[in-house]
Amino acid sequence: MAAHTSTVITGARVWQGRDAGFVEQDLVFTDGMVADRAAEGAVTVDGTGKWVVPGFIDAHFHAYALSMIGFENELGPLSYAALNGGKRLEAALRRGFTAVRDVAGGDIGLAQAVERGLVDSPRYLFTGPALSQTGGHGDPRSQHVDVCFSHGHMCEVVDGVDALRVAVRERLRTGAHAIKVMTSGGVFSLTDPVRVPQYSAEELRAVTDEANRRGSYVTAHSYSVESVMHSIENGVECIEHGNLIDSKTAEEMARRGVSLVPTLATYDAMGRRGAGLGLNEISLAKNAEVLSKGQEAAAMALSAGVRVGFGTDLMGDMEDDQLRGVRLQVEALGAAEALHSITAGNAEILRDERLGRLSEGSFGDAILLAGNPIEEPEALWEQDARAAIFQRGRAI
Repeated sequence: MAAHTSTVITGARVWQGRDAGFVEQDLVFTDGMVADRAAEGAVTVDGTGKWVVPGFIDAHFHAYALSMIGFENELGPLSYAALNGGKRLEAALRRGFTAVRDVAGGDIGLAQAVERGLVDSPRYLFTGPALSQTGGHGDPRSQHVDVCFSHGHMCEVVDGVDALRVAVRERLRTGAHAIKVMTSGGVFSLTDPVRVPQYSAEELRAVTDEANRRGSYVTAHSYSVESVMHSIENGVECIEHGNLIDSKTAEEMARRGVSLVPTLATYDAMGRRGAGLGLNEISLAKNAEVLSKGQEAAAMALSAGVRVGFGTDLMGDMEDDQLRGVRLQVEALGAAEALHSITAGNAEILRDERLGRLSEGSFGDAILLAGNPIEEPEALWEQDARAAIFQRGRAI
């Protein structure tokens, strides 16, 4: 690694948020952070005629989702899942995602490997295995499978208030950023209707109470009006997916300060590629139900005043559709709002003001674009429009 501690991008237009837009200025990274001055011996990058945006954040990432088959993700060798996860993380970084939140999987070991530079990776936050009730979205068993399943690499089946309290405490003990819980059926699971709420109110309250007392928060896989309301009434602060909400639910989310992380890429990818990659017929049918609603729900939430983030939720070989998710978000929200959701909006959800911005004291994570992404939004999702990607103040 080079010895310099500063990089200066000169002459570029730098994104300073929805209100200020792009401002022509020099951008200085010193010791990995945005700074007001450069250190001696700084490296200079000519940004003339280019645009700089904060590094992208994927708030719904799965490092261990190596397959389209649930049991393979859950019960294969963890060593293989971790090595494969490292490759998925590196590929995300090369696309311009400089931070990810792994919401169903990951662990302290993978986080340590990232922190110590053993893996080229975005900044990595994880929840550990998501919590699911028996027969819920995190239970990979089909109806005719008569085997025990308690936990895997991405999900753990936990029932009852006391058991859930212990599970939350264990996750927070071992470095989890937040807690992920399944509160509705899902596309990938085999025995649960998409719209039906999961977990009792008492169980959800136990989870949110434990997380909140530790200064953390709970995010929920949830699709329908019924399941979203059940979640937020019992202390959940962030909703993943939310495809089937209505305007009244969106207004209630906004009133309570609950965030939404749409995952538009995954439905599009499963609709186009799922059958060819071996996705089962049950999941394909469920996907058809939610596919057309995701963009409508994201726009509805934004209109209601909900903080909208961005995630992808891509499983197996579909991971290479990550930037297609950016395009779908732009189609739903418009370029400026989509850019906000992928950067500062997600930073607010992740509770880290150093992410998603390019002001003094922010992380030195940025993308240098060849085109103006507001006037030419394809610059946000076309990989060859990236003139450079910076992480911790250095070009990768």
